[in-house]
Amino acid sequence: MNVTESAENYLEAILMLSETKSEIHAADICAQLGFSRPTVSVMLKNLKLNGFVTVDEFNHVRLTPDGLTIAERIYERHKVLTAALVHLGVDPVTAADDACKLEHDVSDESFSAIKACMLKWQLI
Repeated sequence: MNVTESAENYLEAILMLSETKSEIHAADICAQLGFSRPTVSVMLKNLKLNGFVTVDEFNHVRLTPDGLTIAERIYERHKVLTAALVHLGVDPVTAADDACKLEHDVSDESFSAIKACMLKWQLI
């Protein structure tokens, strides 16, 4: 399943919002990502067409099982990479920003190795 970095960011944002909100609307996603309502609406339409989100009659946005799988994968990468960078001495804000960039491009092999080290060292 080939998903763009932008789509991954939206799915991750929806997952993160769902941790604190029971109902997610496009306005919540706008606030989370800092994008305009028209930009978010276009992406939500694309995510819906590709089967990654649903939008009900009350405009509640929810991840489908496929969307959740992608969101969880990216969010895990974000958390592990942030923790690894902080452990290496990077400022937490910079680490989180850098992890957001790395989470999309690091190979599965490299991520698995980083995660294994972090688990071995009991840092996550």
